[in-house]
Amino acid sequence: MIKKTLYFGNPAYLSLRNAQLVIKLPEVESSSSIPYSFKRQSEITKPIEDIGVVILDNKQITITTGTMDALLKNNCAIITCDNKSMPIGLMLPLDGNTTQSERFRKQIDASLPLKKQLWQQTIQAKIMNQASVLLECRGEEVKCMKVWANNVKSGDSENIEARAAAYYWKLLFAEVDGFTRERDGMPPNNLLNYGYAILRAVVSRALVSSGLLPTLGIHHHNRYNAYCLADDIMEPYRPYVDRLVYSLYKKMSVSDDGRDLELDKEMKTSLLSIPTMEVVIGGKRSPLMVAVAQTTSSLYKCFDGELRRIQYPIIPINE
Repeated sequence: MIKKTLYFGNPAYLSLRNAQLVIKLPEVESSSSIPYSFKRQSEITKPIEDIGVVILDNKQITITTGTMDALLKNNCAIITCDNKSMPIGLMLPLDGNTTQSERFRKQIDASLPLKKQLWQQTIQAKIMNQASVLLECRGEEVKCMKVWANNVKSGDSENIEARAAAYYWKLLFAEVDGFTRERDGMPPNNLLNYGYAILRAVVSRALVSSGLLPTLGIHHHNRYNAYCLADDIMEPYRPYVDRLVYSLYKKMSVSDDGRDLELDKEMKTSLLSIPTMEVVIGGKRSPLMVAVAQTTSSLYKCFDGELRRIQYPIIPINE
């Protein structure tokens, strides 16, 4: 079953009752003129077991500790946002797998050559997906991207990822005057940032469910980054977010500098579809959230010696 993503952008009271998330509106609850029976009818309930991601994007949201406890026990990722509506915090369960300590040891003991091979596979998959996005969105086949993907060496020692990224971003949003991919850069960077944050939460959740530590990456190792492995594994999935953002950009009537692309409710609604976005993995179509779980499961099997390759999605040329 596909887990639901719940977004809260208005004031709300979130509590727990009979394994159900209970959603109440403060203006209804605080009114003395509204009958109790009507207040109960205005409540919205969602089964906790059906929820995969919760996004809290309002300073007047109240959530009980019991609710957070139940969400985390069911391997739900809880995202909090800052005053600009950008995700700033991520809460995950501490124990997401029954054999977690054994899996931690396998991950920690992984050899450097193995991690370099896994990173090589990751970057190859990312660049191939970027090439597919350029073909689909820009209508031109970029043969150099495929050459670069095939030339990625163990550990990407020649940093082909950066070369491909520079070329990719220059072409993808060529119509936006002065666009460069920067976290604090001009739109549509704001949409990309939001989409990546949702993707990062989905990947982190899947890693925990697979009994892996999101902090210990196969390539990323920033001492201040608590989600290095998530940032590694999400790389081949980023082009799916890029493609979605490009489609949103094309639908909007925007100025040449793209500054009309605000992260409004409509945009957020579109980006919140990322966990249920259809991808192709292992030759089969699957929701992105399910595909990520397959990827993280295959990653553990690589650490365990059962597999030699991570299972990543591909964007078919004719998709």
